[in-house]
Amino acid sequence: MRTLILLLLCLLSSAAFAHDMSGMKMPREPELGASAAFDAHGRLWVVDAAEGHVRLRHSDDLGKTLSPPVDVNAMAEPIYDEGENRPKIALGPKGEIYVSWSQPRAKPWTGFVRFARSLDDGAHFSTPITVHHDRAEITHRFDALAVDGRGRVVIAWIDKRDMEAAQARGKPYLGAAVYYSWSDDEGRSFVPERKVMDNSCECCRIALARTPQGEVAAFFRGVYGDNIRDHAFALLPTNGRPPRAERATFDDWQIAACPHHGPGLAIGADGVRHAVWYEAKHGPAVWYGQLDPGHRPRHVLKLGGPGASHADVAVHGKTVWLTWNQVNARGYALMLRRSADGGLHFDEPRAIATSAIATGSPQLLLRRGRAFVAWNTAGGFRLVPAEAP
Repeated sequence: MRTLILLLLCLLSSAAFAHDMSGMKMPREPELGASAAFDAHGRLWVVDAAEGHVRLRHSDDLGKTLSPPVDVNAMAEPIYDEGENRPKIALGPKGEIYVSWSQPRAKPWTGFVRFARSLDDGAHFSTPITVHHDRAEITHRFDALAVDGRGRVVIAWIDKRDMEAAQARGKPYLGAAVYYSWSDDEGRSFVPERKVMDNSCECCRIALARTPQGEVAAFFRGVYGDNIRDHAFALLPTNGRPPRAERATFDDWQIAACPHHGPGLAIGADGVRHAVWYEAKHGPAVWYGQLDPGHRPRHVLKLGGPGASHADVAVHGKTVWLTWNQVNARGYALMLRRSADGGLHFDEPRAIATSAIATGSPQLLLRRGRAFVAWNTAGGFRLVPAEAP
């Protein structure tokens, strides 16, 4: 009973939720999945979904106004667009605009990972392609998108091919798996996918971040032992080396369901891996820590208890920013904490924005050393400065 109560609390703290375990759909508010990025010139780019299209907009006034939308996919198709499984955007070194999303298939909880690119500043997009070579109508979704230090496009996702194969042999298999692929040709094509780890959580988003060496690292919720839902860290090599995932959180939260709360990751120029994650072993809570894969995180800090959800993290030099949604009796508060000493100490939490209506998951962005939070709400997209100008 206690586990059920904790799960319900974590679901209620999410602005949008789609259950992935039993086929049951919980009541939910509008899907508000959106992603944003700043380009090298300081222009803000935003992607979300509407009426079967992923749409791209931009802003040259820090989100005060947005351009008319450009359809990324010319032909309408089903699109997952909730907080944990929203369209993604990443920018290449020459201004390339890369967009990925997950496409529902006919069977429940299935999907294909889709991708399109623009090489003309968002005026036109390529015909969307399916990233993975496996075309079975199973789960390939919850995509995460990044560009490495050499301009390669890297996409990771949650995949159930190994679960399906195990069940066909009458073997047990907990959760799903994490796979990834990459493109060496600006997104024209992707190499055959590779498995990062068996036994991942089924519907928690994957966090990607670039290391100082230019590699892409992944931080995601795994399944350990008898449904222990802790997190793993792995580099995603694009040079033929196999990936190696290591357990990176040790909260020992045992729950036979997906909490639908993925983590956040930011890696500093000094190599410190700043992370945020959600767990509910002793009550729902969002945490910050510095990852030491294979060992417990260092400098662990509890950010918020019940009602806190969907945290994100960013780092620039010695400054670390943390943000998360906090549900209260008046609606939603966008919370922020800041550290000026590399995450050793943080100021007190404060609300930098509020909303009486539904909100999506916050995303921290950096622009010329300043932090902003992209916050999609039922009333429209908002870009909230983390600091006063």
